[in-house]
Amino acid sequence: MTLLVLLIALLGLRGLGALGVRRFATWPAAAAHALAIMLVMTASAHFAPADVTVMPTHDDLVRMVPPAVPFPSAMIYLTGVLEFLGALGLIVPWTRRAAGYCLALLFVVMLPANIYATSAEVMLAGEPVSPLWQRIPEQILYIAAALWATRGASALALRGAFRGIPATESRR
Repeated sequence: MTLLVLLIALLGLRGLGALGVRRFATWPAAAAHALAIMLVMTASAHFAPADVTVMPTHDDLVRMVPPAVPFPSAMIYLTGVLEFLGALGLIVPWTRRAAGYCLALLFVVMLPANIYATSAEVMLAGEPVSPLWQRIPEQILYIAAALWATRGASALALRGAFRGIPATESRR
């Protein structure tokens, strides 16, 4: 479902870019916003109460945390906050590059939890987790999307935010 959200958002936003919405005029910019949409959805699960049935809950995600990781519940809340912050960082042009790199690192760090969840046969929202042959390529795709979103994001985006301000004032 998560991958489908990412792909539909990417194609929809890039379609808007083709229709003239400048914010989505490039594939990397559309990818940044699509990944942000996906992250808001996935981060929400980190805070979902146990009585939610349409998506994984906080308790489901805690069961994914390998036993060696301390404070599993706190780690789930922390990664949820990081996903929300990453989503915000992706939509702000001058933070997009840093957000993309940080999210790629976060996706790498979270991969062991996905591997553990498969080996421990964890259930998410009453369904078994994705098998590794599916989950690992999917995680690589998320890492690639985060890195792709950084393309074209640079200090130029920050300079564009100060359009109309004389160069001497924007340097203060």
